[in-house]
Amino acid sequence: MPDFSQRFLFDDSDIRGELVGLTDSYGHVLAKHDYPPAVAQLLGELLAAASLLIGTLKFEGLLILQARSSGAVPLLMVECSSEGELRGIARYDDEQIGTDVSLRALMPDGVLAMTVDPKSGQRYQSIVDLEGDTLADCLTQYFATSEQLPTRFWLCADGQRARGLLLQQLPADRLKEADEREASWQHAMALADTLKAEELLGLDNETLLLRLYHQEPLRLFDPRALLFRCSCSRERSSRALISLGQTDAQALVLEHAGRVEIDCQFCNERYLFDAADVLQLFMAGGTDSPSDTRH
Repeated sequence: MPDFSQRFLFDDSDIRGELVGLTDSYGHVLAKHDYPPAVAQLLGELLAAASLLIGTLKFEGLLILQARSSGAVPLLMVECSSEGELRGIARYDDEQIGTDVSLRALMPDGVLAMTVDPKSGQRYQSIVDLEGDTLADCLTQYFATSEQLPTRFWLCADGQRARGLLLQQLPADRLKEADEREASWQHAMALADTLKAEELLGLDNETLLLRLYHQEPLRLFDPRALLFRCSCSRERSSRALISLGQTDAQALVLEHAGRVEIDCQFCNERYLFDAADVLQLFMAGGTDSPSDTRH
């Protein structure tokens, strides 16, 4: 099965779930950079988390998860669009990565920011401390402190596959009594906590849900495709040059021996502009080049 997210509902309680599986898109992200295994794992978990979260948000636009710290991994950043397009990047200091590759060791004093950037409407951001032992713990804490629906995450990545499970308690509908709702929620989470990493990584969705909730009536919806896609382009790079102004842009070309190179940090694509290209940007307002300047 291609990369996917797949929603399920508990028929007898107010709980929804989401499962995510990433292989191709995760592989594309890792192929762009030579990440150490511990960094690749964290980035895979964050990719899975963003893919889970995009399914809980009803909007058109971009979801950005960004974790920053003062440690060996100062940055993890993942973007997922409402169309299911993913990209991600990590920054790390190889010399600081020791034998302890836990989240606390790699990202001390960290913060996690979630930004929702809709195509129409106001952009907003929430920030919490990275206080959990895992990224899944931190995301669960994020929802616990943001007064949103109770939500739990289970995340795994091994450098080849990234998988995620989300459970979310919905507003009261099928179960009206508070005690019943809480008991149902705790039961669903307790069963999910029995899930081993190798099961989450290796089992198909139907088998996984049957193993966890064989006594619960569930509805499993059609999967939704996810894929790697970088939003960089020559046009965006051109706009960045135009924003400098003609004098500064032309000075930049001279400073760099006759051409400016703009690199995409996510996908390593390079966009090259020579003096003629820059002149055309300001004289004609175009973004195409008469020469082959994309590598």
